[in-house]
Parts: sequence; C-alpha cells; structure tokens
Amino acid sequence: MLPATYHKFIDWIGDGTGLPDTILHIHAGMAVLMIARLLTRRSLGSFVPWSFVVLAEAFNEVMDRLNFGSWRWEDTTSDVLNTLFWPTVICLGLRMRPMLLPRDAARVKMSETA
Repeated sequence: MLPATYHKFIDWIGDGTGLPDTILHIHAGMAVLMIARLLTRRSLGSFVPWSFVVLAEAFNEVMDRLNFGSWRWEDTTSDVLNTLFWPTVICLGLRMRPMLLPRDAARVKMSETA
C-alpha cells in the first residue's frame, strides 16, 4: 500500500512539473542536501548532509523496488547517479578546499610582490 501511494505521489510531482525523471532526481538530491544542511547546521563539506541524500535516495529506490516487484537496474543506477552526483561534488570540493588554500594563498602572495 505505501509503495503504491508513494509512487503515485512521485508521478504526481513529475506530471505537475513536466520535468523528466532525470532532472527531478538532480533537483531532489540538491533539495535534500540543502534542507539537511539547514536542519543539522553542519557544513556541506561534512558527510552529514550528504548522508541524508544517500538515505533519501535509498528510500526512494526501495519504494520503487517494492512497487514494481523487482529491481530495474538501468533505471536504479541512473537515478542514484543523478541524485548523488552534485551533492558528492559539492561535499568533496568543500572537503578538499583547505588542502588547496595554502597553495592559492602562496600564489596570491607571489603575484602581489611581483
């Protein structure tokens, strides 16, 4: 019952926006990331907001599995990649930023003295 209701709700969102499933997954991943960031007050560079995206996407795919009665691997893989791509890039980019700052600061300092 819950998987069918959930799937109808997801279809309603898709029909209401007119956006393809791929774009909806990208937007959903970013929305969950930002909401998790606001609720937890943790940096986007921590894995806490990113974990919320992973959990939300896992829930979505399990609901799809229960609704359709089997895994649809091509669709599932595409959904996971589209949902997690930008949240992962943002999280890793912010985590790597401190490693890049000393190098950038040295470059700025050298250009100021030249």
